Parts: sequence; C-alpha cells; structure tokens
Amino acid sequence: MRLGVPHLWLAVAAAPIVGFFALPIVYLAAVSLKTKDDVLSGNFWPTVPTFANWPGAFEAAGIAGFIFNSVAVSALAGLLTIALALPSSYAVLRLKMGGRWLADVTLSSYMAPPIVALIPLFFLLKATGLLNTRAGLVLVYGFANVPVAFWLLTPFLRRMPIEIEQAAAMDGAGPLRTLLQIVAPIIAPGVVATLIIVTVLSYNEFLFASAFTFSDATRTLPVGISLFQGDRLVNFGQMAAASLAGIAPIYLTALFMQRYLISGLAQGGVK
Repeated sequence: MRLGVPHLWLAVAAAPIVGFFALPIVYLAAVSLKTKDDVLSGNFWPTVPTFANWPGAFEAAGIAGFIFNSVAVSALAGLLTIALALPSSYAVLRLKMGGRWLADVTLSSYMAPPIVALIPLFFLLKATGLLNTRAGLVLVYGFANVPVAFWLLTPFLRRMPIEIEQAAAMDGAGPLRTLLQIVAPIIAPGVVATLIIVTVLSYNEFLFASAFTFSDATRTLPVGISLFQGDRLVNFGQMAAASLAGIAPIYLTALFMQRYLISGLAQGGVK
C-alpha cells in the first residue's frame, strides 16, 4: 500500500500535463468526425459522428502520396544531415579545425529567418535541375539542419573521455576510423536522438516545400494539407483527418525510438 501512494500522486500530477499535450490530438480526432455544419456549430464533440472525411481526404488531395513524400524526404534529409554534422562537429571539437570561430559561425547561421535563403535556393535548384524534385528538398533540408545537428551533437562529443580516442590513436587508428568505429558507437544514443529531431524538423517544414514543389508527385504533407484551404470555405473535417494521418508516422517513430531519444537527451550518450 505504501508503494502505491507515491505512484498515485505521480499519476495525479502527470494527468494535467498529459491532458494538455493530448488535447490537440483529441480535438483533431473530434473535428475529423464532424460534418461541415457541425464544425461551424463550435461544439467540441461531433453531434452526429461521420467517417466520410477520412476517405474524402485521401481522395480529394492524394494524402497518401503526400505522406510518402514527407517520409522519404525527411528520412533521407535526416541521414544526410547526420552524415555532414557528425564529422564536422568531430573535426571542430577534437581536431581543432577552423578554430573557435567556425563553431560560432555554424550555429549563428541558423539564426537567420529561412525566407532570406528562399530566392537564392530557388534559382540554385532551378539551375541544377532539382526544382520540383524530392532530391532537391532532401539537399535543402539536409544542409539547412546541419547547424541544429551540430549544436545537438556537440555536448555528446564534449562529454566523451578524450582518453578513449588517445588510446585508439596509439593503436594506429586514424581520425576517420576513430570516428566511425569508436566515437560513433559510444555516442550512438545521441546520434539517434539528433537524427529523430532533424527528421521531424524536415517532416514539418512548409516554406521551402511550398516554394520548391509544384506537383502532387513532389508535394509534402504540410503543403498537401494547405490544399484544403478553399477560396471561401475551409474543409476542416478533411483537413483534420489528413493531419491525423500525417502525424501518425512521426508518433510511431517516436514511440519505437523513444528509448534512444530519452537516453540520448538525458545521459549525453556516455555509457
């Protein structure tokens, strides 16, 4: 009985927090079951639930294709970001390349609003034939999120004992081998946590996707959801259904990878 009391108080304290974060999802589910007139009534729960919005959302805007584009682009962009950020952060912190200013410049580049790069990137993608392609978005997202990944990976590398790398160097391992075979496995939880975060950032991005894609074959989910915006009336029911279907891949990924995400962010990747 004594063991149950602390758990009860913990559940009571956590309930408002869980409810706060779950409320938008519950509201989306409720709206997805409403008719157009029911949405305008302002009631939280649907008066007469209907599932017509779900097939309607997939038929009206090709949501399945948009979800596939978002998953493919964000996953590949996340891997590209890690492939660039991990050796870059290791070179700056451990090999002292670029001096202290390079790390500061890398981080400060993310402070500028993304819209300032919109026109240069548009003409760059057009000149290289990557405009309105998934590959173009992968490159844009992959490079754009490098400062974020650099910032997230830096603490993991700093907390790693330098003696491990020195021992590897004495055994004849070069910097690249040390990074791939020793450093990367040790900070693997941090790498996975960083990969999840930059992937989610790419999955949710709207500005570049709306400017660089023009067809349903390349549009991502955020752009696809915006297509439900009509001239005079927004189809909120179908938009809510599309939003729920779109966030499912991210929630499932976070669910299956939460062990790495929590251990990476909480422990700093050092075992």
